[in-house]
Amino acid sequence: MTAALVTNLRETLARVRGALMRRGRNAHEADDLVQEAWVRLACYERDQPVERPEAFLMRTALNLSVDAHRAQTTRGEEVLVEDVVIIDYAPTAEATLLAKERLERLSLGVSRMSETTRSIFLAHRLDGLTIVELARLHGLSTTTVHKHIAKATLQLTTWLEGW
Repeated sequence: MTAALVTNLRETLARVRGALMRRGRNAHEADDLVQEAWVRLACYERDQPVERPEAFLMRTALNLSVDAHRAQTTRGEEVLVEDVVIIDYAPTAEATLLAKERLERLSLGVSRMSETTRSIFLAHRLDGLTIVELARLHGLSTTTVHKHIAKATLQLTTWLEGW
């Protein structure tokens, strides 16, 4: 290739790249489309001569840009795996172990309560029974049920505080 031909080719490729960038492509995308157009020109010229290769490159690159835009709007934007940040919300092994130990400690604290206090506390906290329902169920006043729940809460808080 002569120096004039190389200069002409560089200018043509720069014009095609500029046209793509004016139509919304970034530099990287424009370079990829120009390269693809160049490859198609080379393949096409094997079978038959191209009278105006500059026009062929421009039209091919613009058509490739339109095709890429249509594909992006129908399939969505492509994302590279390297660009994706995966957040794992699963607890760590340490957090899981601490939770198990805390639960064992809590179970031991509940087992140390009197039968009535434990029954009222668990029915209120786990089963969702109201103070009035618990009072009726155990034949106690609502004030006494409040006291059992407060006593259980205080015992568990104290029991777990030192842990």
